[in-house]
Amino acid sequence: MVMGLVAAGLMIPAVGATGTMAKSGVALFDSLPSEFTANPLAQQSRILDAKGNVLATPAEENRIVVPLSKIDPMMQKAQVAIEDSRFFEHGGMDLRGLSRALISNIRGGDVQGASTLTQQYVKTSLKESALAEGDREKADAAVAKNYTRKLQELKYAVALEEEVSKEQILEGYLNIVYYGDKAYGVEAASRHYFGHSAAKMSVAEAALLAGTVQQPSSTDPVNHPKQAFERRNVVISRMHQLGVITTAQADQAKATPIKSMLRLTYPKTTCASSPQPYYCEYILAWLKQQPALGKTLPERIKKINRGGLTIKTTLDPVLQAYTLKRVQKKVPADNGSFVGGAATVIEPSTGKVLAMAQSSTFGDAKMKYSDNGKALLDWNGATQVNWNVDQKYGGTNGFAFGSTAKMYALVTAMEQGRSANSSVNAPFADTKKAHTFYPSDVHDDCGFTGPWPVRNDEPIGGNLALATATAKSVNTAFAQLVLDLGGCKVRATMNKMGMHQGNGKEISAVASALTLGSDDTTPLTIASSYATLANNGKYCAPRPVESITDPAGKPVKFGVPACKQVIKASSASQVTKLLRGVITNGTGRGADIGRPAAGKTGTTDNHVESWFVGYTPQRATAVWVGTPLTQKRMRGICLDQCYGDVFGGTIAAPLWRSIMLQAHEGLPWESFKTVQADAASTEGVEIPATYGMTYEQAVAALEKAGFTAYRAGVMNSERAKDTVAGTSPFGTAPKGSSIGVYLSTGVVPAAPKPATPTVAAMTAKPSTARPATQSSAATVRSTPATRTFSAATPAARPTSTSSAVQVPAASPVKPAATPTAKKTKATFGN
Repeated sequence: MVMGLVAAGLMIPAVGATGTMAKSGVALFDSLPSEFTANPLAQQSRILDAKGNVLATPAEENRIVVPLSKIDPMMQKAQVAIEDSRFFEHGGMDLRGLSRALISNIRGGDVQGASTLTQQYVKTSLKESALAEGDREKADAAVAKNYTRKLQELKYAVALEEEVSKEQILEGYLNIVYYGDKAYGVEAASRHYFGHSAAKMSVAEAALLAGTVQQPSSTDPVNHPKQAFERRNVVISRMHQLGVITTAQADQAKATPIKSMLRLTYPKTTCASSPQPYYCEYILAWLKQQPALGKTLPERIKKINRGGLTIKTTLDPVLQAYTLKRVQKKVPADNGSFVGGAATVIEPSTGKVLAMAQSSTFGDAKMKYSDNGKALLDWNGATQVNWNVDQKYGGTNGFAFGSTAKMYALVTAMEQGRSANSSVNAPFADTKKAHTFYPSDVHDDCGFTGPWPVRNDEPIGGNLALATATAKSVNTAFAQLVLDLGGCKVRATMNKMGMHQGNGKEISAVASALTLGSDDTTPLTIASSYATLANNGKYCAPRPVESITDPAGKPVKFGVPACKQVIKASSASQVTKLLRGVITNGTGRGADIGRPAAGKTGTTDNHVESWFVGYTPQRATAVWVGTPLTQKRMRGICLDQCYGDVFGGTIAAPLWRSIMLQAHEGLPWESFKTVQADAASTEGVEIPATYGMTYEQAVAALEKAGFTAYRAGVMNSERAKDTVAGTSPFGTAPKGSSIGVYLSTGVVPAAPKPATPTVAAMTAKPSTARPATQSSAATVRSTPATRTFSAATPAARPTSTSSAVQVPAASPVKPAATPTAKKTKATFGN
């Protein structure tokens, strides 16, 4: 046997082989290990949509492992006939084959090998295992032509046949061998070449595949059809010789042209070949961050590409197809205006990502710029960047989210005990004349360093109900509200509700970002955040995967963050009440879907970005339309039609409407839950009298009573300069409210005629005759001696139930601008 290996296995002449060599060979054979373990084969994973349709098959090798019962018997017989016709008769070593090869080599005939099908399986398995470990040297050694390797292979084969059945070995062989043109295993090969499973194959098909195994690089039918034809017919002749097929079957199979047999299909091993490439890339990026698939990134990639996983996603194929169609119709990819659009649909109660689409085509972006490189002249409408997701998922830093940020101020106000029926003092501004806020208006670390001019989309100001300010998206109203609440508290609300920038960082601690969305975010992030309101204050992190199973069908457990109650249900209910007004009679009227819905438009400075983000109890969707490349104003653009200035309600809201109508197909009518706030959270607590105190004394008194305090500004008063002249609000307020403290200028202006009575008792302990208070502020008692003015504006305003200060008839003094402060651009958006 050893002499046969030397002469036949190594394919060298037997001349010079001696008995000593044989004896040493036998000793070596006995000393070699005999335990052989076939590691699991690398096979493609499958990414499926929610209905089981294949989105992608990530793999290092195009292989699909199947049981022998799912491989056509004709294919089994063809492979055995050409590779090892006595496979079912011998053990791991075929002595007759060894002898035949030895005699042929000694006589100088064709050089023959003597490997059985089992030996081939062992050799290929050892190579695959080494490659899986990343050990190229070991892989090369597994197929090297040398004496020791051949002996080891033979001993493994003998041992393997003692442990497993012939059928198990044949199954392993048919799943592991290479069939050419990047197809590994018979199932992947049959699908690739013939477009169907290996479960049912013709004689010609079986012979064609079986013939490629010996020299796959030169006999595959795609790249070498002539050689494949000749080799196939050799296999057919052998099958006929062995009695596997009849003469008629053989003649018919040989007459079949190679070209007529091929129905080529290619696996979706990359996302570029997926029907949903952007979502595919998102899923792969998400999987690479799952510790359940490995401790390190390389381990996770290996598991994804070689582990044969089945990953079922949450993507609704019907809704996805419709969303993609609507987005690309409303914002064509190659539109000449360089405008893009994107949309994400979320299930609020679970965080499941149901749809994700964008207007661009998946591919390399090709752009042409002007000679100076500043002006974009042409773009093919393609990109590989997913506009819907964060950078860590293959996306971007996002886009400025405009007035959709105003929702967070509303939530913060409700959390502090205000009601949806309360008001806010809005400094007057219009599109040309801005109202300027100053650093002295800020009472925490989330403000601005220089003058902050803010404009409105229409001439408006005064004491506005929150419902009106929200429906009309009044910028100055929300700027004042954020300053009254404390920007850092609004930022904390954003954090709790999952709101962040596309680079993963928190929204910046500046008033423009917290009020008017000057920072960037992505549709997926903001859709999930708004979904918190639809889910009665519970935030569910985005979830793109429903389940993961291994090749045996065993579930792979992966971390899914539990939904968490982050704001009060009553706060969510009241904010929803306000945001419903945006659709019914505000800037988002184009988003009406005929059932209870709430949302907010968003438009950034110079109309560069526009949004509509909204929800029902069952679905939440964010739609963005903007200029991802140029940052140019969207005015006079032509997409599905031509538009003037583009606002959130111009394109995004109608697009949101069409998507949400489809998203609710088959869903029952459902209204928002009305949740009342706890009485304790809205019950007014008496605000201490601080008139005449120093600022530090006032802060201490207010904090002792359970409030927070901030320096709201100065006003004319008979009190000593820099002592407390008034507070906003005064009387009573919910515990935990922020109280603005105004300091005296020490100046009493000349009294108008008739003379104004003294106001020495302006903030003295209120009389028991004062009316009961509501919501977050006191009802102000008006007397001939006093009038109520806005705490935020230099001119007198009507009484506000949400933010008021009782002061003399003179108005507060406008703070001086910081001389060295850089003046910021007027912020605008709705």
